[in-house]
Amino acid sequence: MKQFFKMFFASLLAMIVTGVIIVLFIIGSIAALISKSTSEKTNKVAAGSVLVIDLQKRVHEQGESNALAVLSDEPSYSAGLYDIIQAIKHAKTDDNIKGIFIKLSPVNNGWGTIQQVRMALEDFKTSKKFIYAFGENVTQGAYYVASVADSIYLNPVGAIEIKGFASELAFFKGTLEKLEVQPEIYYAGKFKSATEPFRADKISEPNREQITAFQHDFWQQFLLAAAEHTHKDTAAIDQLALTGAIQFPSDALNNKIVDGLLYWDQVEQRMHARTGQSDTADIKYVSLDQYAENVKLDRKYSDQKIAVLMAEGEISDGDQTDPYQIASKTFIEQIRKLRKNDKIKAVVLRVNSPGGSALASEVILRELQLLRKKKPLIVSMGDLAASGGYYISCQADSIFALPNTITGSIGVFSMLVNIESLMKNKLGVTFDEVKNAPYADFPTVSRPLTADEAKRMQSSVDTIYEIFKSRVSVGRRLSLADVDSIAQGRVWSGSRALKIGLIDGIGNLDRAIASAAKMANLSNYEVATYPEPVDALQTLIRKFKGNSADASISESIKKELGIDYQWYEQIKQWRDNNGKAMMLMPFKINVN
Repeated sequence: MKQFFKMFFASLLAMIVTGVIIVLFIIGSIAALISKSTSEKTNKVAAGSVLVIDLQKRVHEQGESNALAVLSDEPSYSAGLYDIIQAIKHAKTDDNIKGIFIKLSPVNNGWGTIQQVRMALEDFKTSKKFIYAFGENVTQGAYYVASVADSIYLNPVGAIEIKGFASELAFFKGTLEKLEVQPEIYYAGKFKSATEPFRADKISEPNREQITAFQHDFWQQFLLAAAEHTHKDTAAIDQLALTGAIQFPSDALNNKIVDGLLYWDQVEQRMHARTGQSDTADIKYVSLDQYAENVKLDRKYSDQKIAVLMAEGEISDGDQTDPYQIASKTFIEQIRKLRKNDKIKAVVLRVNSPGGSALASEVILRELQLLRKKKPLIVSMGDLAASGGYYISCQADSIFALPNTITGSIGVFSMLVNIESLMKNKLGVTFDEVKNAPYADFPTVSRPLTADEAKRMQSSVDTIYEIFKSRVSVGRRLSLADVDSIAQGRVWSGSRALKIGLIDGIGNLDRAIASAAKMANLSNYEVATYPEPVDALQTLIRKFKGNSADASISESIKKELGIDYQWYEQIKQWRDNNGKAMMLMPFKINVN
């Protein structure tokens, strides 16, 4: 009877949860339809408005719709990077937009993303409309974007960083030793340091070399931006960082890093003057999300389309389980649709990925090869297009990246974890087996690999590495020897990637689209983004379709750990990829 009631109430709870989701789905769908039909009437931007860019907003490549927004104060649409760039471009000629205000919060995006936003703001400046920036705690990423502004204002008791870049890595070798867990690691490429946190206790010299190189390139971009705003030379800005000269707001003002030390009400007074409104009137602020949604509504349609296919996240096998994941089965279905759609005349593959599964990367590349036989294929790289992210890019007609893009990392690794000692010595668990062939239990985590099995693992990694280099050789029209010299698992900045032939040019997404239009001989065309924008309600339903308990636990851990969640995520990633051949970034890029 006790078991009966346990099952009964569990089933009842599941029915209630399902019912709530269905009701929310119906309400959200109705709200979305109402919103779509009335948005043109109610969402127009008022004359004299100021467009607000909040740098703390997490920006994905594709936008996010929210059918449940009608039930809360949240926006109905969260703009993706392409939407943001188009919105800023539109604001340039929109008479209702008088200027842009940049809210200088700590940046929550990669350096490639913020570089593209800065480029769009540079173009906006040619309109002669104002750009003001203000913050209380200005990080280097925020300052990089703000440097394009006419005026940068800092709170008189605020903080600002001009200190140089640092990349910190965590190493788990000591932890594994304490737990008596033995990692068995196989890799190809001396720079392929993805497994380094599990086999070393500090940064290796090859890894230090590549980190130093791309830090230098990123820093040069930062110095150029700061020098442009301050009208100093880059050496002078560099000296400020080397000496730690910017400690207090007054230091930033005296060195022309900022243009004034003001409180928010004083900044608003200056914007009142620029918008032509009285000091007593409220400034008409419009959020980037709202404005980008308006721009989408005003989009012109055409039967001739250039598709921008967003590839964001880690590359994995099978069906998509996360909205920001390049899952092979789901992704190739999208590629096939674009290939068969006669209205799509060219495709721009927008890659923002650290790589992932070697098999999934190969499956995706094959479908892209078939697509390229029918229509032009151009690649635009974002923050990251490395390892598997480069693999799926390497055979496009043209490849464009930003100076602050991280790419390359042509290498392969595989890792197994032997838990025999952990289970026996810590938990008292032992393993035994019966098998009818020598390799029947290979690979396994319950015992060390034999010498022959280890040889097989390394041979598999080496073979896939040779395939990787051959794909790059064909796609980039380089000899295998040349590819090998720039491969070895090494990551490169976009500016260096151009010099060594990994990409064709420096440029943002707009340049890639223009290249696609030229190859397809298009003068009038519509740009359509794929896949469809992520919807918050659909994400919620997907979580409950899977294991809702796991999803809740994961969200709780993420909330509790905060910024340290990345370490938990990294360990979980190695567990999930145990024994697989991987084309993945050597580490999580964190330059700050």
